[in-house]
Amino acid sequence: MKVIKKKSSIKNVKFGKNVTIIEPVNLYGCEIEDNCFIGPFVEIQENVKLGRNTRVQSHSFICSNVSIGENCFVGHGVCFTNDKFKNNKLQTNKKKFLKTKVGSEVLIGSNSTILPVIINSKVVIGAGSVVVKNCLKRKIYAGNPAKEIKKK
Repeated sequence: MKVIKKKSSIKNVKFGKNVTIIEPVNLYGCEIEDNCFIGPFVEIQENVKLGRNTRVQSHSFICSNVSIGENCFVGHGVCFTNDKFKNNKLQTNKKKFLKTKVGSEVLIGSNSTILPVIINSKVVIGAGSVVVKNCLKRKIYAGNPAKEIKKK
């Protein structure tokens, strides 16, 4: 049996000023602006942009084609996806991966799953939520699937 081993790494990342990273992490082909914090055991893939003052807590996964605004918080174990397995098939063409846009001042609770959606600014996503639809109003969304639960 052949085993391929790869070490965690940081490759081709555009960093702003005062970025804190707690290793081990996998960061590649992404942009991380000023004053961001990246916790341990985080993977951030290519074509991801994190706005200034954003925190990504440990064990989170941010797949390609995600943009996150300024002053955001991504809790522990949050998982972003970019493929909805349309027609029960895995998308293998990277150019067809879907996009997710998260506005500024968004709080995403731990262990949430974010499908390809738009989350407008000043939204709160409750812990453990599964976001399958756009969150366009300044409200708190929670549950599986996530629904509006009240005004902020």
